[in-house]
Amino acid sequence: MRYRKLGNTGLVVSELGFGTIPILRGRVPVLPQYYNPDTPTAVAIMKKAYDLGCNLYDTAIPEEYGDAQMKLGEFAATVDRKSIIISDKARFYSGADIYREVLRSIENLGTEPDIYFVHQVDDDCADEVFGRYGALDALYDLKREGKIGFTGIASHYYSVLYRAALDSRVDVLQGSGNILERGMLDRVREEKAFCEKGFILNKVYAAGLLIGPFSVPELIGGVLEYPFSSALLGIGTFEQADEAFAEEYDPVHFSFEEVVARLKERFEPVACDRCERCVCPFGHEIHTSFRQFNYYHLGKEFWAVNKLKMDLENTYRHCLSCTEHACMRECLRGLHMPEEIERVHELVRAWGKE
Repeated sequence: MRYRKLGNTGLVVSELGFGTIPILRGRVPVLPQYYNPDTPTAVAIMKKAYDLGCNLYDTAIPEEYGDAQMKLGEFAATVDRKSIIISDKARFYSGADIYREVLRSIENLGTEPDIYFVHQVDDDCADEVFGRYGALDALYDLKREGKIGFTGIASHYYSVLYRAALDSRVDVLQGSGNILERGMLDRVREEKAFCEKGFILNKVYAAGLLIGPFSVPELIGGVLEYPFSSALLGIGTFEQADEAFAEEYDPVHFSFEEVVARLKERFEPVACDRCERCVCPFGHEIHTSFRQFNYYHLGKEFWAVNKLKMDLENTYRHCLSCTEHACMRECLRGLHMPEEIERVHELVRAWGKE
């Protein structure tokens, strides 16, 4: 296992970290597989990763990750606490709410988390999170009180992560990316503001969906060129822990065109890398619609279609009538947005007829 510095925190983290969603017990709609290990088994899986050199374990509150937080606490009690780094998170945006959740997380874990993230921050809630008496203010206070080690912002949006990178209260960022959805990683790599922050990468396997078209060594090796501190891998079995952590992977470079060509062996993907430059004048997240289209064909049929249904009709109507096309001017992949949205719309229509 190789190790990297976590920004300016002074912490050193394993290059690959343990994502705890797959060890929770219960049904998880966003995962293509469900593992449901009991607590002794989950603890043993985490211990196997630990023995192979993993020292970063990422979790969230029960409303998001089920009993994974408590299982991680059980595991933490079996090893030298100083030898592991626990990152935790909660999807609450006011200071009072996140403060309460941190105290509950400490109780569930039986220890103070080393990093605590405001989870799933987007542009709609960012002003509350970053504003006075918001969640970030509360985390900063909790850090000074010694209840957490470092503060964090977790988001799927470049705009939010960039704002966090410029904020002196933020120690660590958590964002998503993989060899397909690499656009945000490319932007992070090019922007100097990110250099001072620790960066934890998630969705390396795209919730397991890219395993099949690509091997685990290809998926891990394919992101190693990016400047993250640790890449989280969702681990739910002993076999997955062994495959992920038992060896050091060499960097593998895939061009975006090579990745799309591999996917074309299975379906016709929307060739979007989710750089998030396609800002829509009507406020629609075009890149998210494209992501759900691709995820549908990679195995998340029901979940993807239901996510698409939330705003697709408005997106479709506005896209076909729009005359500005700022999204196409900014798209580095040269996508014709109305044509691609038409394909997404047809997918949902066909699903409704089944």
